[in-house]
Amino acid sequence: MAAGKKKSETVQLQCTECKRKNYTTVKNKQNTPDKIQLKKFCRFDRKHTLHTEIKISK
Repeated sequence: MAAGKKKSETVQLQCTECKRKNYTTVKNKQNTPDKIQLKKFCRFDRKHTLHTEIKISK
C-alpha cells in the first residue's frame, strides 16, 4: 500500500480569555485548511468564550 498523507489531524482548542487548553478535537485538513474557532464553555471562566485551534506538540 502506498503511504499517503493523513487527511485528519488532532488539534486542541484554547480559550482566548484564560489561555487554557480545554478541548481536543479532530479536524479534516482537506476540508478546513484554516484554523477552527468555536464558541465553547470554559469551566475556568464559567461562561461561553471563543476557543481557537492550536496544534498538539508531540
